[in-house]
Amino acid sequence: MCHRVTCPTCGRPTWEGCGEHIDQALSGVPVDERCHCRAASQEEQDGASR
Repeated sequence: MCHRVTCPTCGRPTWEGCGEHIDQALSGVPVDERCHCRAASQEEQDGASR
């Protein structure tokens, strides 16, 4: 089960776990206040592999 953790890079709330319970882990945290480091990192990797 996923649970809320604090991102060590930006200090914002993010999640850790299987990925199937992200909405539950981050309930009450507005999307714009969540960590986006992982998403940004994934976009960079996707661009590099093309």
